[in-house]
Amino acid sequence: MKKENIFKLVIAIVVSEGIGLIGGLATSAGVSGWYLTLAKPALNPPNWIFGPVWTLLYILMGVAAFFIWQRGLGDRKVRKSLIVYGVQLLLNLLWSIVFFGLHSPLWALVVIIFLWLFILLTIVEFYKQRPLAAYLLIPYILWVSFASYLNYMIWFLN
Repeated sequence: MKKENIFKLVIAIVVSEGIGLIGGLATSAGVSGWYLTLAKPALNPPNWIFGPVWTLLYILMGVAAFFIWQRGLGDRKVRKSLIVYGVQLLLNLLWSIVFFGLHSPLWALVVIIFLWLFILLTIVEFYKQRPLAAYLLIPYILWVSFASYLNYMIWFLN
């Protein structure tokens, strides 16, 4: 792999993981207090699983973005795809802030619906350019689908 591509790969993963890290700051404050007091659905996984799952998902997201970025920012379709990708990253961050930081499962549910739609749009955009990049996002949309269920149930139960 060329040096330029290694640099792009590292940057794409660091940006993705960086969003996760920032969201993790809001999450860690909420998980240790407020979140513990909430009624949760029977399918709620143990808290320790979220960190490793999200770390892997952010890596996959970064690699997927790299595959698109590799095609060159001079291409209008690449720029459009990466903008859609960036919007979903920001919605991902916003969900953590709204749910854990603001303690608002209802508004977080609204955010996660938009997040899910933008993940789907990102998958569609990435598929047009490099199907492998789209396939790397399948675990992400599946996890966010499950997270949407959890978010809804937490709102409903509380």
